[in-house]
Amino acid sequence: MLATNEIRAGEDVQRFLDREMSKELLRFTTAGSVDDGKSTLIGRLLHDCKAVYEDQLASVEKSRINRSGKAVDFSLLTDGLRAEREQGITIDVAYRYFSTPRRKFIIADTPGHEQYTRNMATGASTADLAIILIDASKGLLPQTRRHTYIASLLGISRVLAAVNKMDLVDYREDQFVRLSDEFFALATSLGISSVQCIPVSALEGDNLVQRSENTPWYSGPTLLEHLESTPIQPITQTKALRFPVQSVIRPDANFRGFAGRVASGSVRAGEELLALPSGQRARVESIVTFGGELPAAHASQSVTLKLSREIDLSRGDLLVSPDDPPQVSSRLNAMVVWLHATPLELNRFYLVKHTGRYVKAKATRLRFRLDVNTLAERAANKLEMNEIASIDFETSLPLFFDPYESNRTTGSFILVDPLSNATVGAAMIRETLPLPPETKSGDAGPFTLEERIQRHGHHPAIFAINGDRRRAEELERSLLDRGFEAVLIDQQEVPRAGREAFLSTLWRLGLVLLLWQEKQLDPQDRGLFGPTAGESWFEVSLTESIEEGSSFDRALHIAETLRTKHESTAGREN
Repeated sequence: MLATNEIRAGEDVQRFLDREMSKELLRFTTAGSVDDGKSTLIGRLLHDCKAVYEDQLASVEKSRINRSGKAVDFSLLTDGLRAEREQGITIDVAYRYFSTPRRKFIIADTPGHEQYTRNMATGASTADLAIILIDASKGLLPQTRRHTYIASLLGISRVLAAVNKMDLVDYREDQFVRLSDEFFALATSLGISSVQCIPVSALEGDNLVQRSENTPWYSGPTLLEHLESTPIQPITQTKALRFPVQSVIRPDANFRGFAGRVASGSVRAGEELLALPSGQRARVESIVTFGGELPAAHASQSVTLKLSREIDLSRGDLLVSPDDPPQVSSRLNAMVVWLHATPLELNRFYLVKHTGRYVKAKATRLRFRLDVNTLAERAANKLEMNEIASIDFETSLPLFFDPYESNRTTGSFILVDPLSNATVGAAMIRETLPLPPETKSGDAGPFTLEERIQRHGHHPAIFAINGDRRRAEELERSLLDRGFEAVLIDQQEVPRAGREAFLSTLWRLGLVLLLWQEKQLDPQDRGLFGPTAGESWFEVSLTESIEEGSSFDRALHIAETLRTKHESTAGREN
C-alpha cells in the first residue's frame, strides 16, 4: 500500500500499532443521485491519500472498462462487483478503510439508483457524517433529497455537501453559491445542525486533498481537511446504560457470563443492574474480555458481564440502569423505510428484530407517507419499496426502547417477513402510543369476541382435518407463520360428551381451530361444528401424497379469507 502512515524512525512496531489504535475513528457515507460521481470521489480520495494498494491500482489501469476519459477510472477502485463495473453504477454498499496521520476512516459507498435506496439506508445506519454529492450541472435531484432526508432520519447531524463536477460548469462561483443555498435550505428544513458545502471535481481531484487553483474564490476547507477536523459526536444521546444480551457464555459449571455490546452509558464492576423483562436485579461481579478483566466498560465496547447471582437472563434481554430504565410498551410509532418489492400490509403479522430479540408485530395504522420531492406528509393507504412513512405498530410482547434520537441501538428495529425470512423494513422509533380506551386497565366488562377478532386480525374458524398428523402439524405452523392464532387439537383427546362445550369456549377466544383425527368424519362429528361455527367450518383431507397438496393449499386460501378488512384512517393516497 502507498501509505502515508509509515513507521517513524526508531519506532518499534508495537508503538506504531498503539499510535494507530489511539486515533479517532470517523465513519462516513456517500450518498446522492445516480451518476453524481460518488464512486469516483471515493476512489480519487483513496488514491490521493495514498491508501490504494499498488497491485490494485495497476489492475484498474489495465482494465478494459474506463468511462472517465483519463488514464485511471477511479470509480473502479470501489465498484467491485462485476455488474457494477459493466453497468457503471454502484449496486451494493462498498466499505473501505483508510487512515491519515490525524484520523482513521471507514467509508460506506452507497448506490444512487432509487431501486437500491434500501442499501443506502443500510450504509448510513452507522455513519457519523454523510457526504451528499450534487452534480453541479444538474442540481438537486429527487434522489438527492431522498438521501438527505434518510440521513436526517437516521440521526446523522453532520452533512458535507460536495458540489461535484465543477469542471463541467467552468468552476463558476455563482453556480456553486446557488446550489449551496438550495442545499442549506433543504438541510435546515430537515433539522440538520451542521452543513459544509465544498466545490469539488472528483475526476480532476479539485479540493479533495489539495486546494484547487481553479476555485480561487473558495476559502473553506478541502474535503479531507473537513473530514479530519469535524467533531465526532457519540451516536447515542442517552447516558444511561443499555446492554443488550447477545449470548450466554458458559464454558464450565463455574462461569456464566452474558456477552454483548454496550449500546450506551457505562458499566462498572460492583454496579447494580436491572434485567428486563424479568425485573430482577444483580450486581456486576466482573467485566471479562479476551485481554483480561476491566474495571469498567463504555459505549461501543464488546464485553462479557459476570453477575453476582443467578437470574433469569438470555439472548434478547436487556441490562439497564435501575435509576434510568427505557420505555416499555407494546404500542409505538416509528418512521419506516420500506425495503421490499411486496408492499406493506396493514394488520398482517411481521417479525420485529429489536436488538437481539424477535417478537411478532403488526402495522395498525399508516399515518402518512413522505413526499421526498416536497417533504410534505401525504395521506396514504399503502407503502411501496423505497418509500418512507410514519406507522403505528402493535407488538405481541412489550419492547424495551428509547426514542431513536436518543439511542440508535434500542431505538431501531427491522421488520422481517416470517414466510420468506426477507428483511422488508427498517424502523426508527419515535414515541410510545397510549393504550386504546377499550383496553385501559380498570375498564368494566369482559373482553368480547369482536375485540379479540380486531386484536387477532382474523375471524375464528374450524378446520376438521383427517389424514396424516404430520401434514396437519405443517398446516398449523404455516398458519402461525402467516399471523393466524391457530391451534391443533387431537379430537380423540377430548371426550365426546364435552366436545361441544370445549369447542364453544375456544371459539369465543377467536382462534382458528384445527381439529385432527386420522379417519374420515362421521355424521355425528359433523353435527358438532354447526352450532358453534355456523358456516365457518371446513373439512380438509390431508395425506402424505404430493397429489393432495391442493387440499393443503386450499386450507391456506380459506384462511386468508378470514382476515378482517382494514381501512386506513389516513384516507386515500394523493
